[in-house]
Amino acid sequence: MKLLIVGKPGAGKGTQASMIDSYYHIPHISTGAIFREAINDKTELGVIAKSYIDKGNLVPDEITIGLVEERLLKDDCKHSFLLDGFPRNEAQAEALDEFLVKHNLKLDCVLNVDVPDDILIKRIVGRRVCSNCGETYNLTFNPPKRADLCDKCSGKLLHRSDDKEDTFKNRLFVYEENTAPLIEYYQNKGILKSINGDQPLDEVFGDIKDILSKLED
Repeated sequence: MKLLIVGKPGAGKGTQASMIDSYYHIPHISTGAIFREAINDKTELGVIAKSYIDKGNLVPDEITIGLVEERLLKDDCKHSFLLDGFPRNEAQAEALDEFLVKHNLKLDCVLNVDVPDDILIKRIVGRRVCSNCGETYNLTFNPPKRADLCDKCSGKLLHRSDDKEDTFKNRLFVYEENTAPLIEYYQNKGILKSINGDQPLDEVFGDIKDILSKLED
């Protein structure tokens, strides 16, 4: 299966992507991981991407597209892959289409994890991340047993600056401006499937499995 997962910031698409990877053994390809791998390997595009990231700038579309294409050409992606965080806009989506056509490939399904804005804000504002191991908590939905301390390693829990309400609302605005049009883009192609993301994780994943089981038939 060749899949793409999309959703607003905080919708839980990264968590669901990891669950899909574990259950179906489909390579989970996130742009963050691609950047880190290319930078560590010191590839030509990785060096260029690092020059932008080090300055706090967004990596230009053409560099991001090149890195994703490099990753999709690796052997483990011959039969299946799951893209997470790419494409982020219509220009990237069109470039992905061109790449897939060139290599005689096609997306089987685009999964849209859909969560209302007011729920997302509650999730994000209450999110705390362990400064030591990276474990994530939520003061409302998944609180730690001890205030401000990680259950796993006792590390201090931090409230990230980009998880504050004003900052997060700006992230939602940027999503609506740039990425939300992809919902209609893939809907028009007949491959978009929306899932109610305002459910427990296992129930969201259960809905995803129901969708993917039909692709396997």
